[in-house]
Amino acid sequence: MWWWILPGMLLLAYIILVLWYRWAWQRLRMAPEPPADWQPATRVTVLVPARNESGHIEACLQALAAQQYPGALLEILVLDDASEDDTANRVDAWSARDPRIRCLRLGAATGSQSHKKKAIEKGIAAASGDLIVCTDADCTMGTQWLRSLVYGYEKEGWQFIAAPVEYHTEPTFLSVFQTLDFMTLQGISGASVSQRFHTMCNGANIAYSKKAFEEVQGFAGIDALPTGDDMLLMYKIYRRYPQGVVWLKSKAAVVRTAACASWRAFFQQRIRWASKAAYFDDRRMFYVLLLVYLLNLVLFLLVLAGFFNAVLWWPAILLLLGKTAVEAWFLLPVARFFGQERWLVWFPLLQLPHVVYTVVAGWLGRFGSYEWKGRRISKPSGLVKRDV
Repeated sequence: MWWWILPGMLLLAYIILVLWYRWAWQRLRMAPEPPADWQPATRVTVLVPARNESGHIEACLQALAAQQYPGALLEILVLDDASEDDTANRVDAWSARDPRIRCLRLGAATGSQSHKKKAIEKGIAAASGDLIVCTDADCTMGTQWLRSLVYGYEKEGWQFIAAPVEYHTEPTFLSVFQTLDFMTLQGISGASVSQRFHTMCNGANIAYSKKAFEEVQGFAGIDALPTGDDMLLMYKIYRRYPQGVVWLKSKAAVVRTAACASWRAFFQQRIRWASKAAYFDDRRMFYVLLLVYLLNLVLFLLVLAGFFNAVLWWPAILLLLGKTAVEAWFLLPVARFFGQERWLVWFPLLQLPHVVYTVVAGWLGRFGSYEWKGRRISKPSGLVKRDV
């Protein structure tokens, strides 16, 4: 009767995990807004890695230029990673109007697949700020974004700040699928980081002190990996400052970005994200990912096996209903925070496609290659030094 016992054990463990995430999210209080008369004293450098972002970079720069933050304390460095379009020229045009904005033309990182890490390293080396804030070239944000980040940094002494990211959502299957999946990841990030259960973040909205980056020797130990400029760095800083790593639950701190325009782009993105899982030193995160993957894999196999033995569809239905119910219960308060409750009606319809995506992307992230920004990225060969 393994087809009942194994799914039942996995489902029970998963329900406990997701209910704990909901409890942790509910305990995570909204961050206080900076008082209107508060004057920041921190010099900030915003790093914007960019490659072939001609269609997005101007909206991003417009949002950054509109920040309600003292101009004398702000610099914005666009890290042009060998763009093949006119991204750099568009940034130069902005620089002519706004001296806070500069474009660093970096050229290709020869002999390395760690293009984004190399760009960030060069950006930090050129940065004059004490607080490094990272976002992506296809992102926009509200005018209080920097103030909300810096307020906690100054008042609480935080060393690494993970902050919320949301998608601009269109009423299409692909867009809503990505929105609900990504919103789930955001809720898990907030819950896990706030309770110091495991570290998790998204590189489109993070900040860390330049001092902490230098103290952990930056990306040393993970520099051979083509990804991990966010979560793997976060864990290195967490190891040094376990009380100084936070997830900022603030609507003013939300960064917005566009969902992938095609299923192929979506899978390439998620495979890239999944590829870093094998290199987590945070074993707590590894076991969480293992549980999630096994649950989805068993459900996937039971559905397939049900075509040959219909009895196996019953434990598959049990898994699917239990998974859907507990995830929807978790996602409801997260969706309220982001103001995206209207998309939850789609949630049950997306469960089976989500199972397939999880299994396929998880497998390819571990063993396959992917394409990112027009480059083919393969799994690093040989041993990779890890920060333990």
